[in-house]
Amino acid sequence: MEFSELIKTATVENVLLSCTGLPAVKGTLCITSHHLLLSSCPGGDGQPGTVELWLLIRNVDAVEKRIAGSSGTITLRCKDLKVLQLEIPGMEECLNIASSIEALSSVDSVMMMYPFFYRPQGLKLEEGWHLFPLEQYFQQIALQTSQWRLSHVNQDFTTCPTYPPAVIVPAAVDDDALRRSARFRQGGRFPVLSYYHAKTGTVMLRSGQPLTGPNRKRCREDEMLLGMVLDEGERGFIIDTRSAQAAKQARMTGGGTEPKSSYPQWRRLHRPLERGRPLQESFIKLVEACNDTSSNMDRWLSRLESCRWLSHVKAALSTACLAAQCMDREEASVLVHGTEGTDTTLLVTALAQLILDPSCRTLVGFQGLLEREWIEAGHPFHLRCAHSAYSHARMKQEAPLFLLFLDCVWQLSRQFPFSLEFSECLLLALFDNAYASAYGTFLCNNEKERCLCKVKENTHSLWAWLNQPGEKKKYLNPLYSHNALVIWPSVEPQSIQLWQGLFFRWIRSSQYLDEAWEEIQRLVEGNEDTDKQSTANRLSQSLSDPAARTENER
Repeated sequence: MEFSELIKTATVENVLLSCTGLPAVKGTLCITSHHLLLSSCPGGDGQPGTVELWLLIRNVDAVEKRIAGSSGTITLRCKDLKVLQLEIPGMEECLNIASSIEALSSVDSVMMMYPFFYRPQGLKLEEGWHLFPLEQYFQQIALQTSQWRLSHVNQDFTTCPTYPPAVIVPAAVDDDALRRSARFRQGGRFPVLSYYHAKTGTVMLRSGQPLTGPNRKRCREDEMLLGMVLDEGERGFIIDTRSAQAAKQARMTGGGTEPKSSYPQWRRLHRPLERGRPLQESFIKLVEACNDTSSNMDRWLSRLESCRWLSHVKAALSTACLAAQCMDREEASVLVHGTEGTDTTLLVTALAQLILDPSCRTLVGFQGLLEREWIEAGHPFHLRCAHSAYSHARMKQEAPLFLLFLDCVWQLSRQFPFSLEFSECLLLALFDNAYASAYGTFLCNNEKERCLCKVKENTHSLWAWLNQPGEKKKYLNPLYSHNALVIWPSVEPQSIQLWQGLFFRWIRSSQYLDEAWEEIQRLVEGNEDTDKQSTANRLSQSLSDPAARTENER
């Protein structure tokens, strides 16, 4: 396929671009294979000469067109939640532009996407891809315990197509036993180590559901693997992210749970977390409510409650706190799984590590956590992030699990403003890049697919870009002060707030808040020798005070 075949009209003059909060701009619209560009005519009519739109077409979630007489209007609803409007002279041009954008934004071949063509200056292709090797993570664990080993049983991806080539497993379990356990677990996802909690010597494992089925099948090797995790007399907890009823129904279709008789040291806890269609619909309803500026207070609060997004945030944080509590306070190891082990499982294991481990709260540590617990662990980004909140396409496997995780991280950053080294800007950049990116980091559904597409050989890593000194500064939290303690978030209803920085990003101006953060940055940098914490604390309180913000905006 040639991109030129999909572009019916490449250039149109006198197109009017409008976007909420910005002045309308008239100029020349151009469509390329991956971008939509609009450059304004220099001079004339008092307009500035170089206003440009530079939109990655992959970012377009929905195209809506309206024809009126000899002209037409195209509304572009983007995956990053921005809404753009193009007034195009000429009915045929309008229809052709809309058709071209729809076709280009729907290209599903990974190797035809922009990261395979993007070559920024100053970056080498190999940079950033090998910053967080699992071998390095394992060495940190090996310094504290000899009970675990690095296995290459999945070197060729035949044992589990969604696991990385290397995994950390109990030292006493050989590769043959791992292969047998894999055949007993959904998608071949046998239990592997996710996190070692040095303070208590406990671990967090993750896996797919056991395939016990209606006949209650057993697997001695799987039982042995989980048995090896616990010493005699110790107990562990299995956190199942499905309801007890859903787990029971899964048994009728070949899935199931770990029976007490076969796993006597493990106690099962059901903490249902939504995924798939219900979560996607919740996201869609929330965005619709945020975009409805005509709502009165009662209607807004009613819509906010009925979309249930904040309930999903609360449930995710609560379950992660449970896993962290089991390890830190009960001194018990934990196995987390739902059905496949690629969605809510990773949500819980990643959040639990942020709560427990201060190294995961640094900029580099957080990137390493995302690599281990989302990217290499096999979260299917290509399927889950195929569409955002606006698409009119029939939903397939889209679900905003990664956005839910980022929202939970934002809640932690709001409740503990000094404890995370990175800022909201990083979370917004991660959301944008998960749905549409110039970088290859979030491409494909697992490591096997990335190897087949040669992603690491032919695209740039997002981490290489973010970690450049000039870029890195944008994503740092000026209030950060190392906190070695566990951070236990409140999940009370009044503690969970709407992430306005994301959901209202394009709806209302953040000028005053941006200016306040710039002032914080300036003051903190100028007070390196004084009490940074007290300065930051005072500024943070004024920022988080809604009354103060309202006063500023007046």
